[in-house]
Amino acid sequence: VRNRFRIMPPTLRETAVLEGHLDRVWNVCWNPAGTLLASCGGDKTIRIWGQEGDHWVCKSVLEGCHSRTVRCVSWSPCGNKLASASFDATTCVWRKSAADFELINTLEGHENEVKSVSWSPSGSLLSTCSRDKSVWIWEVTEDEDCECASVLTEHKQDVKKVTWHPHLEILSSCGYDDTIKMYREDEDDWCCYDTLTGHESTVWSITFDKTGDRLASCSDDKTVKIWQAYHPGNHEGVATSGDNPKWKCICTMSGHHSRTIFDIDWSQSGIIATAAGDNAIRVFQEDPSTADARNEPSFALSVTEENAHTQDVNSVAWNPKHPEILASASDDNVVKLWTYVVT
Repeated sequence: VRNRFRIMPPTLRETAVLEGHLDRVWNVCWNPAGTLLASCGGDKTIRIWGQEGDHWVCKSVLEGCHSRTVRCVSWSPCGNKLASASFDATTCVWRKSAADFELINTLEGHENEVKSVSWSPSGSLLSTCSRDKSVWIWEVTEDEDCECASVLTEHKQDVKKVTWHPHLEILSSCGYDDTIKMYREDEDDWCCYDTLTGHESTVWSITFDKTGDRLASCSDDKTVKIWQAYHPGNHEGVATSGDNPKWKCICTMSGHHSRTIFDIDWSQSGIIATAAGDNAIRVFQEDPSTADARNEPSFALSVTEENAHTQDVNSVAWNPKHPEILASASDDNVVKLWTYVVT
């Protein structure tokens, strides 16, 4: 008797629609425990969402700090602080208490819009980037103050995103000059140790995999690129400089997106999601049967959610503890939660 069970392709199932923002939602970010979701947008507010029973509700609204659009939010590794970056040229740091959030710092220094903010894995450093072409690194002191440790001016244009390596104090940035920069501390100052080129237009976002040895990037050129870190003494014979790894593009995914790819996130289980200007969310999985998976991996499109939102999708974020759960944010003022279902 033939097996009549059909293997169904993976799907994205919409599980919650979170409404409350009064303007476009730019960014979503999970806390490290995966229990709270922060969102921010054009209404100058940050919303904190949590689950009550089977429903997701707005637990807090953080407002009154920023005078313009809030572009990005980032939780500290301990989960007790939240940083927010705004078009008003400031970055705010909030402390989570049992009841609510308290504003404890306002970081000033960028000349204009701050586009992204990210905590280092130790929580002792904070990075910001701006339309002023600079990347700033801030030291977080024991008394919760923030002091500027370095101003990096490697990019030639607007810097869109900063993100830290998941385990090391290595920082990556990308931007309007079509490049990705890698930074680490060298003696007493920070320096750029590698520049990743290959995209033909603005690089909007970057994300490390859970090992930190791979980086995925997305661009206005409608492609996703996968980059591999080759460390000194690598078996492939890739030349390196000093103790620094050399990053090389090992895979380009093209032909899947019809408009700009605004955001990308790599889940703890190795799945990549993208957010694009065609209102769609796409999910990619690596083919484990590829002969040389380290140097020539193959990624397949497993899901296209064509009308995930009614306008541009600006942000996607996988839950760090439940890697099948995805959050998304859009110009349609809405945050949505999805479950990636593999049958």
